[in-house]
Amino acid sequence: MIQISSAFDAGNIEVLKLDDPGDIRLKIRKDNKSDFYQWFYFRLTGARGVPCRLRIINAGGAAYAAGWENYSAVASTDRENWFRLDSDYQDGVLDIHTVPEEDAIWIACFAPYSMERHSDLIASAQSSDRVTLSVLGKTLDGQDMDLLHFSDGGSGQKKICWIIARQHPGESMAEWCMEGFIGRLLDEADPIARALLERADFYVVPNMNPDGSRRGHLRTNAAGANLNREWENPTMERSPEVYLVRDYMRKTGMDFCLDMHGDEALPYNFIAGAEGTKDWSDVRAEQLAAYCAALVQASPDFQTEHGYPIAPPGTANLSMATNWTAQEFTCLSMTLEMPFKDAVDTPDERHGWSPERSAALGRSCLDALWARIDDI
Repeated sequence: MIQISSAFDAGNIEVLKLDDPGDIRLKIRKDNKSDFYQWFYFRLTGARGVPCRLRIINAGGAAYAAGWENYSAVASTDRENWFRLDSDYQDGVLDIHTVPEEDAIWIACFAPYSMERHSDLIASAQSSDRVTLSVLGKTLDGQDMDLLHFSDGGSGQKKICWIIARQHPGESMAEWCMEGFIGRLLDEADPIARALLERADFYVVPNMNPDGSRRGHLRTNAAGANLNREWENPTMERSPEVYLVRDYMRKTGMDFCLDMHGDEALPYNFIAGAEGTKDWSDVRAEQLAAYCAALVQASPDFQTEHGYPIAPPGTANLSMATNWTAQEFTCLSMTLEMPFKDAVDTPDERHGWSPERSAALGRSCLDALWARIDDI
C-alpha cells in the first residue's frame, strides 16, 4: 500500500488524493499564523518500482512561485545523499516524477537540515577547546537559542565577527553552508582558520529559527513572524530569537557580519550588501567589493554579475538583519544568498545546488575573510 507521511522533524505536506500512483495530489501546508508556504518534505513508502506522479496542486500560490520555474525537487533513500527528480511546473501545479528504487523515498524542496543534525553540529563544535557554547534563551516552542563563540584564547585587540544562518527555516542550504564554515574553523590543521582566530573572535548562530525549522515552515517562527523583518523592534513575545541575538550583539560589538540565506528564484550564489543605509560610504563600498572579489577567487560557484537590485541611499529597511547590523555597528554586513535550484554557471545535473556545495561555499567564505580581515 502506498503511503505518504510528514509527521517528523521539518516535515510538511497534506495528502489530498492517494488512490492512484499516477495521480497523487498533495498540498503544502502554510506556516503557522502566516500565509507563507513553499517548503515541503515528506516520505513516500510502498511504491518500489512503481512510476509515480506527485502533483503539488497549490504550488502556484506559494510565496515565490517563480521559484518553480526550471526547478527540480530533491530526493533520497538514505537521507544522506540527495539527488534531483524530474519535475515540471505548469498552470500552478508542480509535478514530480519518480520510480522509487527502495521501499521508502524522502522527497523535499531542498535537502533538509534537521534539528537533530543541528544538535549533532553543536555537540561536535563544543568538543573543541576553541569553542564556548552558550544558550541565549528559549524560543516560543521552548527550544534553545544556541550561540557558539570561537576563540584561540589569545590576548590583544581582535576583530569581532558575527555569522548567522537560517532566519528563514525553509532555506536549509544556509545551515549546510554554516556546517562547512564551522567545520573549517574547528580544523586545527587549517592555516586559514588558525590565522583568522589569531586576529578575530567569531560569534556564530547556526540556526536563528529552531521552531520554524522543526515545524516545517518556509519563512517564519512559531508566531508567524518573518525574523528578517523583526530587527528594528523585536519582542520576546513575537520574535525572541532576534531579540536575544540582537541583545548579545550589543554586548560584544561587531566589525563584520554575514547572514546566510537561500533564494527560491535566482539560480546564482551572490551577496547583498547594506547600500541603502544612511551611513553607507565609499569605504564600506570598497570593503564589500573587495570581499566579493575575494570570494570569487576562492569559489567558482560564487559570482557578482547577478543579484538583488541595489537600494538607493537612505532607503534601507532596518527591520532586516544586514541593514540593522550595518547601521548599528557601522560595519561591513552582508547577506549571502544560495539557490534552491542550481548555480547555472557551474551546473550539476544530478544534484543541482546541494548540501556538499553549500558546505564548500561556507569554507570558501573563510578564504575571502582571510584575504580582507585587515580591512574590515
